[in-house]
Amino acid sequence: MGVRKTFLETYSVLKDAIGHFARDDGFAMASHVALSGLLAIFPLLIFIASLAAFFGMTGAADTVSDLVFDAWPETVAAPVVREIHNVLTVRRGDLLTFGAIAAFWFASNGVEALRTALNRAYRQQERRSFVVLRLQSLGLVLLGAAILLAYTFLVVLAPLALAGLLAYAPKIEGFLLSINVARYSVAGSLLIIGLFVTHWLLPAGKRSFSDLWPGVLATLVMWIIAGAAFGTYLASFANYVSTYGGLAGIMTALIFLYICALVFILGGELNAAISRQRKLKVRLKERAAVSETAPAKAIT
Repeated sequence: MGVRKTFLETYSVLKDAIGHFARDDGFAMASHVALSGLLAIFPLLIFIASLAAFFGMTGAADTVSDLVFDAWPETVAAPVVREIHNVLTVRRGDLLTFGAIAAFWFASNGVEALRTALNRAYRQQERRSFVVLRLQSLGLVLLGAAILLAYTFLVVLAPLALAGLLAYAPKIEGFLLSINVARYSVAGSLLIIGLFVTHWLLPAGKRSFSDLWPGVLATLVMWIIAGAAFGTYLASFANYVSTYGGLAGIMTALIFLYICALVFILGGELNAAISRQRKLKVRLKERAAVSETAPAKAIT
């Protein structure tokens, strides 16, 4: 009986999530998020390049771009990374140039696309001020840029510091393994934290940690599966060059971002469906309690 009940509840949640996704233009929203994300990548990295140069971290933006796209299938990432490196060869020494400010603004458009998609997924209507929302998006872009620079330090620059420290203190060599594990654990957790912050802050309404973790976990699992499957497909079957010519690199990146956006929105839909299921259970228990107490009152 317990297994059957669990199966029926799971089926009900998935039916609600996928049904709402299809009814509420989830595929169109995924296209919007994918295109906005692709358009936001270059401005974000240009802003990071300006920010890194302002703090004297020359070359950090190139490293950030490599790390950001390291989780992408190589066939998808290589053309995009090549173009990004070409863009980032232009020297930017001043943080407060018009180009950096414009890049900062355009990068926030990608955050707004995620907000719109999550509001639909969580069945929320946005009533907050445009100014408040845009300031939040700009703040998240700035926070994301700072986190990516920290990510660069943890993954790339920290080994240099550890090597220098080892030269002066050879006795710490036995602790290097634990230090490296901690370094990569922190770096890997940034993605998870980013997902939680996105689902918590961007859409309207209030949600607790218990409301968010199922969709975040499902998003991570589906991203891993989708990335591996798409990479295998590109390596084994697809020939986008013959179809799109010089646009093949951008098209593969756009399709990959579209798949990632689908998974991201489905994570929000799953959280919303689970929340609706919980509320339905509470209402049914309340009705059952009322129906049990009503005959007792009639007897008295």
